[in-house]
Amino acid sequence: MTERNPNIIFILADDMGYGDLACQNPESKIPTPNLDRLASQGVRFTDAHAPSSVCTPSRYAILTGRYSWRTRLKGGVLWPWDPPLIEPGRTTVAALLRDQGYRTACIGKWHLGWHWDTKDGRAAYEGAEYGVLGRDQRYELGKNIDFSKPVTGGPIECGFDYYFGDDVPNFPPYTWFENDRLVDEPVEEKPEEMFGSPGAMAPGWSLEAVMPELTRRAVQYIEAADEQPFFLYFPLTAPHTPIVPIDEFKGMSEAGEYGDFVCEVDWTVGEVMAALDRKGIAENTLIIFTSDNGPENFAYRRIQEYGHYSMDGLRGLKRDVWEGGHRVPFVVRWPGQIEAGRVCDEVICLSDFMATAAAINGASLSEDMGEDSYNILPALLDETVDTPIREATVHHSIRGKFAIRKGRWVLIDAPSGDDNKEPGWFVEERGYVPHDHPGELFDLERDRIERFNCYAEYPEIVEELKTLLDRYKREGRSVSR
Repeated sequence: MTERNPNIIFILADDMGYGDLACQNPESKIPTPNLDRLASQGVRFTDAHAPSSVCTPSRYAILTGRYSWRTRLKGGVLWPWDPPLIEPGRTTVAALLRDQGYRTACIGKWHLGWHWDTKDGRAAYEGAEYGVLGRDQRYELGKNIDFSKPVTGGPIECGFDYYFGDDVPNFPPYTWFENDRLVDEPVEEKPEEMFGSPGAMAPGWSLEAVMPELTRRAVQYIEAADEQPFFLYFPLTAPHTPIVPIDEFKGMSEAGEYGDFVCEVDWTVGEVMAALDRKGIAENTLIIFTSDNGPENFAYRRIQEYGHYSMDGLRGLKRDVWEGGHRVPFVVRWPGQIEAGRVCDEVICLSDFMATAAAINGASLSEDMGEDSYNILPALLDETVDTPIREATVHHSIRGKFAIRKGRWVLIDAPSGDDNKEPGWFVEERGYVPHDHPGELFDLERDRIERFNCYAEYPEIVEELKTLLDRYKREGRSVSR
């Protein structure tokens, strides 16, 4: 493919909507010049999907190539003190690339669970239901954590040589993690007025400082690169809450503080691109930029206040199984390999990263690796294929609702794709009407806005997609090796 395996940087925004990217949404009220430039130098996918409409499950699928609903997490996300979701012995894309000679690093938000030591030896999560909040209960459990001990089960045990991050910006402990240790012990209590769940905090902790520090660390990692190829998984904490753009970006957008925070995300991408240029390695570095799910539900308020549609013309937001919950920005640059300025309509899923990384390096996946990961390298390189790369794609909501997409059709295997409570004014604006069918079937070629439910009109398509979804569940995989 090249003289040596390319460096790979996977930048994952948190809760950034399909319509927030200016080059993708002409009506966007948010300037994204660096992301627009990245798209002009590579390929932009218009039909890319997170495997879930919430955070933890998408991150699991990105790193393992496997749908998270195949694990014990059947809905929701992980909460403070929950143990790791990635199973011991499961190969991650980091481990795969390390075996191919890469240095591997994760810098940013982990949110896939840890093993915490406790003061009395009990399990850190004792009595808590896995993946269920219980805020007061979690707060009490936090009092028993021994923050002086190593924190295991995280990135270092999942194939990464190095980790630096804050795990989840709105969860305790509010401090930096480095490898398997906390950098500063959280000996204070988070102030009540500071955004986030209550719990332990390191002295002087600042929410506003998180994104700049993560950016600085990523740039530092790139500048330290040598002849050995590297894989940098760079999961950002923005534009997820807390919405805390630094002063430099305040007022930069016409979409409020959220829009300004997206501008900070764009700046981060620009800093990564500039570091590659300074280092002279941009030509042999593949950059992926995407998001873990759709925008948070206050995107509805943003429409009313600023006229900015974070989901663009899609229906639904984060948590929902409608398109806006999981269709995400997806931009890839690889100079000399990917034609600049191309737009691709191939249906892809973030779980495809593992099989694609393997293909780029001439590696193969065994039957127990990447069970839901398809190789999308042909789509990246604009190679002609006779059939769609993915047979079908399964979507999953925060409450465990399923949908399955095949070609132009998407079947929601529930009475509604809504997990957020779609506001009445928005329903009226879009012309949505209620129905009494047990599911929803939409033709996305004719009805991208998901207004007309065809469930009763095409029972044979409903049956076909239900059967395929059942097969994927039953067989434990959706791709054959």
